[in-house]
Amino acid sequence: MSLDKNDVEKIAHLARLAIAEKDIPGYAKSLSSILELVEQMNAVDTDNISPMAHPQDAFQRLREDVVTEENQRDHFQKIAPEVENGLYLVPQVIE
Repeated sequence: MSLDKNDVEKIAHLARLAIAEKDIPGYAKSLSSILELVEQMNAVDTDNISPMAHPQDAFQRLREDVVTEENQRDHFQKIAPEVENGLYLVPQVIE
């Protein structure tokens, strides 16, 4: 699919982009090549192919779920401006 000057101007208007007159042929060529690639991908038969979450059949290595830091809640609440019943008090921002 080949785009002309009017197509590029319409696309630019819809995207709220300002394009210089001298740049329109370059944009037309780039957008046309993108649309041609989409047409090629649409032509591929994918009926017997199941969707994948990731392009590689790889699994993420997970770390062990163990505590690596000590509980410092009391220390941080001692230096907090206001604390009540173990909760930090903050100024009201929404009325």
